[in-house]
Amino acid sequence: MKVTILLLAILGLVAAGPYPIKDTKFADKEFLAKQKFLFEIVYRVEDPLMFEEYIKIGKSFVYHKEDYNLPEHHNDFMEKYYKAYKYGVSLPKGEFFAATVETHMEQLSGLFDFFYYAKTWEIFQRNVCWARLYANEALFVHALTMAVMHRPDFEYFTLPAIYEIFPQYFFNSKFVFEAEKFDYDVWSKYIMYEKEYKDVIYTDYAKYFKQYKNYNYFYTKDWKVWQWWKLMGLGEHWYTEDHFIMRDNMHDLSKETKYHEMMKDVKMFWMPVDYTRDIYFYNQESELSYFTEDIGWNSFWYYFNLDYSTFLKGDDFDMVKDRRGEYYFYIVRAMLARYYMERLSHGYGEIPEFSFFSEIEYGYDPQLIHYNGVGFSYRKNYFDYETYGNFDYLYKVLGFFQRIEGIITQGYYTTADGHKIDFHKPEAIEYIGNMLHGNIDAYDKYFFTFWYSYAHMYFGYVENTDFVYPHVFLNYETMMRDPIFYQFYKKVTNVFFKFYEFVDPYTYKDLYFPGVEIEKVVVSDLVTYFDLVDFDVTNLMNEKPTFVDGEFVWDKTLLARQMRLNHKDFEFEFTVKSDKDQKAVVRVFFGPKYDEFGQVIPLHENRENFIEFDDFYYELKAGVNTFKRSSKDFYWTADDRTTYTELYKYIMLAYEGSYDFPLNHNYSHCLYPDRLVLPRGWKKGMPMQFFFFVSPFTGSYEPSYSYDYTYHCGDKRGIHNTDDMPFAYPFDREIDEFEFFVPNMYFKDVKIYHKDTFEKYYDYKYNEFGSFDYSYFYKY
Repeated sequence: MKVTILLLAILGLVAAGPYPIKDTKFADKEFLAKQKFLFEIVYRVEDPLMFEEYIKIGKSFVYHKEDYNLPEHHNDFMEKYYKAYKYGVSLPKGEFFAATVETHMEQLSGLFDFFYYAKTWEIFQRNVCWARLYANEALFVHALTMAVMHRPDFEYFTLPAIYEIFPQYFFNSKFVFEAEKFDYDVWSKYIMYEKEYKDVIYTDYAKYFKQYKNYNYFYTKDWKVWQWWKLMGLGEHWYTEDHFIMRDNMHDLSKETKYHEMMKDVKMFWMPVDYTRDIYFYNQESELSYFTEDIGWNSFWYYFNLDYSTFLKGDDFDMVKDRRGEYYFYIVRAMLARYYMERLSHGYGEIPEFSFFSEIEYGYDPQLIHYNGVGFSYRKNYFDYETYGNFDYLYKVLGFFQRIEGIITQGYYTTADGHKIDFHKPEAIEYIGNMLHGNIDAYDKYFFTFWYSYAHMYFGYVENTDFVYPHVFLNYETMMRDPIFYQFYKKVTNVFFKFYEFVDPYTYKDLYFPGVEIEKVVVSDLVTYFDLVDFDVTNLMNEKPTFVDGEFVWDKTLLARQMRLNHKDFEFEFTVKSDKDQKAVVRVFFGPKYDEFGQVIPLHENRENFIEFDDFYYELKAGVNTFKRSSKDFYWTADDRTTYTELYKYIMLAYEGSYDFPLNHNYSHCLYPDRLVLPRGWKKGMPMQFFFFVSPFTGSYEPSYSYDYTYHCGDKRGIHNTDDMPFAYPFDREIDEFEFFVPNMYFKDVKIYHKDTFEKYYDYKYNEFGSFDYSYFYKY
């Protein structure tokens, strides 16, 4: 089990990166009061605000420009939003908010300004309470989340995870309906008919009358790894949780007396939840739903796009030194490579090529429902976008691709002021990245900043109006559920790779580190498995909040218990020879070796499929250097987050003076889920390969040994630049295999083994049929 956040905080060693944190800071009363406010203001955000204090503050709102630190070149979206609110034409409550629809984006920019540029906490709090009362709920959460992430004076403040604020965007409608009608009094008297008549009886028939086991009416006929509750004989309804909230670090945390004191009065209930499968028009993509609909996978993309929101100007938000355009390509490329690896683990091949003029073979039904009761649109198999899509958007998107590919081929771009940019130089990747990202730093902001919005509106088949129907492609937290996301973004990354066709590959001299040789690298076993986790969905509860003496009482929590992919920790042991003492950077990449047909993928093609697992600074000594690196040391990954309920309880315990709340208590929102580093693999071992590369340290700064990777993100220094080399170096450029191989790089063949953690339940081997097996949790 991974070490708990709480235990680390007590020891003063909280760190998600390669360097320890020197000191653990603890929150004072003022910080806790503000953090308490942020957690309460988004509690059941789609319901009317129930906190009388905040209602009073919100109604005191007045608009004065003097209350804001606006930059000189600031746009007028803030004033436009206020006028829209004043005249009753802003996006109403209950309507679907789409972050990629142009009119919604303008309102988002305006409301964000009310939060971000507020001069004082008091003005900020007043504006937040006002927006909570009158603004569209999803628009409010998006703007507030961005403000908390970006304001320099909000260091260490946090909000609940987006899947805890809006579980509707992450769990299927069947589960959402069940959660919203949950009632404790009814539950306590509930007759578990589903378990009695569907699971137990039919299973008994199958047990004693083998000839009936394949009949269609048997409820248990379709057991899948993610339908674990059927293997245990459980029905699809609510169960009381008397043990703990399940997640990676819970085994250790449950031993802490302070934790039990904090949670002793909280009634906990859980319900099993399945991933979406296309039951009406099944296709092979459904087999990947455990990955494409993974909550950590989708929330990572959501927070990345809030960190580098397209309407945030790089100079104002310290993004220029982050190389936001190049970083955008780096992230999208890595996400596609990771998805491709998961496809390979199922025997599927390359991500299908996307064409605007061809039918989309695989449909997708998200089975999601918006909190206003309207279901999300779906796409049938062999859907023809050209017939049903908006032609204006189609031609604008096609025009964009033609234009940018023409610029790359031509080799230069002339700005409005006559400045000519050479597009055949490596540093031009930043300009191309900004254009393809569609952000405001693109040189032609009147063309390149809108194509991205038009593309998503085209796939969501909506018009540029305030009132649109829910569609997964219109919001960052849902778009990666749809297989077409990967097909379209593959087309986007192909533009980047076309750019690199005009950039000279690295030569032997460029890559060679004189006097350094990697003799060997030993990699421990790579093992994946499916485990169970509880997600906090308390925001779905449909009952009046409890207040005692004016204080909010959090006495119940609802949990969604779901299967998810995970892996055991692994480590590398390096043996590197150096002829002298010197500073170095060690890079670790991971990628496939064979395609779906078992053929070796040539390296010059395969470079697109490698993901950078790790890079770290190391001081080599003269002679043979032996050192280890663990998967727990990856600076860009994190374990499971502390839940909404638990964090609120910690805050209240500290607010009352009974607990020291560490400021770096919760993991950063921008970190990638540690458990999704490896693809599923095969029972007999899926062949893959590691690539290790040691290069000279070329940084223009000394490495920091006190940097807190558990918190910082985006403009708060979240990008880990070990040195000044390009992202994905040396796989950023095309590869000349006659020049590429040097002694300071090393390829290692490995296999990923998948362990079926539920095998013991097959063929009626579970002795406590009808109850949850908690012994399972302690073994993994």
